[in-house]
Amino acid sequence: MINATGTPQRILLLGGSSEIGLAIVTEYLKEGPAQVVLACRPGDPERDRAAADLLAAGAGGVEQIDFDAADFPTHAAVLDAAWAEGDVDVAILAWGLLGEAEELWRNQPMAVHFVSVNYTGGVSMGVLLAERMTAQGHGQLIVMSSVAGERVRRSNFVYGSTKAGLDSFFLNLGEALAGTGVQVLVVRPGMVRTRMSAHVKEAPLTVDKQDVATLVVASARANKDLVWSPPAFRYVMMVLRHIPRAIFRKLPI
Repeated sequence: MINATGTPQRILLLGGSSEIGLAIVTEYLKEGPAQVVLACRPGDPERDRAAADLLAAGAGGVEQIDFDAADFPTHAAVLDAAWAEGDVDVAILAWGLLGEAEELWRNQPMAVHFVSVNYTGGVSMGVLLAERMTAQGHGQLIVMSSVAGERVRRSNFVYGSTKAGLDSFFLNLGEALAGTGVQVLVVRPGMVRTRMSAHVKEAPLTVDKQDVATLVVASARANKDLVWSPPAFRYVMMVLRHIPRAIFRKLPI
């Protein structure tokens, strides 16, 4: 249960070694200690280091559970484990694959797995989390989307399509949950400096993970339903969304 000062007491990070997700949890821990549940891929080599870093940052305790985003029948059991010690106040959905853009649309098994992890897994968990949090009467869902889903580009259209679907689903899940005590915040970052993006040429308006985390926690406290990181991307995307396709396809993006 969130305490009297509005600080969450139990946080679930789905995608437990996500650098952005961990930065968000760490930002919450600045407000006070919390129990943290890290839901990680089985065998994730980063999970123990993530747990140690959160304990050093002030977590009251860190529990690790296995989570396979594409193994949909196991998702209810993952949440059973996450809720075993009490209510979850904040759930952060921060997993995803980037993939090789030109290979993805040519490889059917790879494309299906990619979409299952990035989009279908999010829908599966979103439905189950909404049910859990509605039953407890409160909760904050934080969903990592991307500006790549606002205007999907030819250069990474399989990835962009999964983010477009995830974004639309969770924005409207938030509408559906109005009045239940459950809030949904969709986060649309541009490029963020992480391991995932280390091999990609840095784009304009690239930010650090801490920049995203600070903005996300402040936005969640303000009960916002949508935020861009950096905020200036909102205005960039307003322009890009309205560029005709004949011109858009010629842009160097």
